[in-house]
Amino acid sequence: MCADHVQPSATEESLPLRLTMDDSDSPSDVVDALFLGRFAKGEQPFARSRSVDRVRSGLTLLPPGARILRAASDEDRSATLAEGDGYTLLVSRWNRGADVTVTAVTDERAEAVLGQATDGAEDEPAPQPANVPMGFWYFSPRRGEKYRTSRQISAGTWEEIRPNYTAPVAEAMDRLMKVSPDEIAGRLLLLHGPPGTGKTSALRTLARSWRDWCQVDCVLDPERLFNDVGYLMDIAIGEDDSTGKGRWRLLLLEDCDELIRGEAKHAAGQALSRLLNLTDGLLGQGRNVLVGVTTNEDLERMHPAVIRPGRCLARVEVGPLSRAEAVRWLGTEEGIGREGASLAELYALRRGTRPASVPAQDAGADAGLYL
Repeated sequence: MCADHVQPSATEESLPLRLTMDDSDSPSDVVDALFLGRFAKGEQPFARSRSVDRVRSGLTLLPPGARILRAASDEDRSATLAEGDGYTLLVSRWNRGADVTVTAVTDERAEAVLGQATDGAEDEPAPQPANVPMGFWYFSPRRGEKYRTSRQISAGTWEEIRPNYTAPVAEAMDRLMKVSPDEIAGRLLLLHGPPGTGKTSALRTLARSWRDWCQVDCVLDPERLFNDVGYLMDIAIGEDDSTGKGRWRLLLLEDCDELIRGEAKHAAGQALSRLLNLTDGLLGQGRNVLVGVTTNEDLERMHPAVIRPGRCLARVEVGPLSRAEAVRWLGTEEGIGREGASLAELYALRRGTRPASVPAQDAGADAGLYL
C-alpha cells in the first residue's frame, strides 16, 4: 500500500539549510529549526520576542487567524509553529511560562502580531495566602506531658488593619512589621494597654509579616511554662536548626499581667527571672528566640527589669482611637464619646449594639481576635 504524498509547506520549502538529525533531537527541535527558515532566507527579515512568566489559564498565545503548522510536546516543553498574513510565530512553553517569537515582513507587523499574542497574557501574581501557620503549646493532663498542635490562623495584612490603631501605635507597628533578622536588638516584644484595643490582632498580622523567617508559637499556659524547667527548656530552646537557615522562633504569651507586675518577683517566684533569662540571659544565648508578651497593665505598674533599655525589641502601648480617628473608622459620630473609642467598642457600634452590653469575646467574627 502506498502512502499518500504530502506536499511540503511553504515554510519547509523556504528553509535554506540541510538538517542533520539524530536520536538526541526532539520534535520540538525540528519545530525550532523550521521557524528560522523565512527569517534566514530574508522573506521575513524582522523578528520580535517576548517572555511571559505566568501565562493565564486557557490561553494559546496565538493571534486571531493564525494557522498551526507544527505542534510538539515533550517532558520539558511544548512548541507550536504557526503562520498568518506576513508573519510566522513560534510559541515555546514550559510549566506556566512561555517565550513567543514573531518574524514578519516589516518590523511594525512583527510588533503588532506579538502584541496580539501576548498583551494581557500575564497572569496576576498569586495572592499572598491570608493564613499563617501557628503552633499552640499546652500541658495535657490526659497525655501527662506537654503537647503542641498547629493550626492555620487567618491574619490580615498590615495595610488592611492599620486603620484600627491610633497614629502613634500605627507608626510604631510600621517599623516592627518591617524588622528583619539582621535588625533584631532585644528579645522581648511587649504590647500593653486596655482590653479590646487590638493587641492580639496586631500579633497575628506580625506573624504573617515575619513568616518567611520566624515561626510563631502561642503558649496557652505561660504560668506553667516558667514554673516548670523541663517544659521551658523543651519549648523555648527547642532543637538545633538543622536547615542552616537560622529560622527564628517567637513565643507568644498573652495576658501575662501577674508575671510582669512590679511585685512579680515576690508573687511569682522564679518565673519572672526565667522570662528575663530567656530574653537576654544564658538561657537564650545561641538561640534565635523572641518572646512576645501582651498585658493590660499600665507601664508604671510593670517590673522595672522588664522594661529596662536594651531588653525590648519593641514596647508598644496600644490604646483606643482618638475621637477623630474613631469617627473616621466608623463613618459617623453616633455613639462615640469625647475620649474616642476602643476597637472593641467600634465593632460593637458597627453591629448596632451598645458597647457596654457586648462581652468582648462575643464581638463577632468580623472583629477577628482583636483583643
